[in-house]
This record gives sequence, C-alpha cells and structure tokens, in this order.
Amino acid sequence: MDSVLQNFHRCAQTLAGLMLAALAGCATVASQSAPASNAALKQEVIDTERAFARTMAMRDHVAFTGFLAEEAVFFSGRVLRGKQAVAEAWKKFYEAPAAPFSWEPNEADVQVLDSGTLALSSGPVRNARGEVFATFTSIWRREGPGVWRIIFDKGNDVCQKCATADKAP
Repeated sequence: MDSVLQNFHRCAQTLAGLMLAALAGCATVASQSAPASNAALKQEVIDTERAFARTMAMRDHVAFTGFLAEEAVFFSGRVLRGKQAVAEAWKKFYEAPAAPFSWEPNEADVQVLDSGTLALSSGPVRNARGEVFATFTSIWRREGPGVWRIIFDKGNDVCQKCATADKAP
C-alpha cells in the first residue's frame, strides 16, 4: 500500500510540475503576443510600405507579389481583383532595367485602427526623374505579428498646378 501511495504522490508531483510548466508557457506566449502599441504598429506599416516600394527599385516582382493579399484589389485605371490579377498586371512595371516610378509613405498620413487589424498609408508617387506625378493610398491588413499585406490600393494623378506648388519654397 505504501508503494501505491508513493507512486500516486510521484505522479501527482509530476502532473503538477507539468501543469505549472504549461501555464508558464502560456504566460510566455501571451506576453509575446500582447498587442503592440498603435505607434509600434504604425512603424510596422511604414516599414512594410517602404519594403514594398523597394521591390520596384530592386526590380523584384516576386517580392512585390509577396506583399499582396490573396483578395487584393488595385484600382489601376481598371479594377484588378485578386493577387494573381494584380501581379500579372504589374509585371510590366518590373521588366525594364530601370524603375519607371517610385513611391514612399508620408509618415504623417499613416494610420492604424485601434484594433491593430487595418492600416492606411499614402504618399507621393514619383516618375523616373523624381517628379511627383501621382499619389497612392493603400489599405493594409495585419495577417500576423509584423506581417501586413495590401488589400486595397489606388493611385491618383496629381494636377500640374498641385505638382508645381509642391516644389515652391
């Protein structure tokens, strides 16, 4: 009977140890997945937008495609629906040795929902000579910690008067 009680006691201690270890692991996971601050999420979106823009400068269409959500919608003169359609339509911009245009986020215009699930970025689009000819507005969806994918994108031409006013002292 003593050996049965000793075995029971050992099993209970082992089980208690395993439960504590599991709880400690859950606490570690919970603290690692704690929601980031809005400022930290905003910086993630800025960094993601810059990395997205670098795909054009680096002439890396495959990397460009990696930033697209499966259900992405781009308004590029016509509506492009889905990752594949956007990737195919944008491939032509990556074929020449030099980038035909570039873009960058205007940090003041980047906003993230308090829930941390969606973000908006916008900024200037420049031609190969560095002149602003358009602006972009993008909506990003957070698909995991540090992972943002673009779901909506729309470019807008800049009127000539606005473009020259941008250069005024």
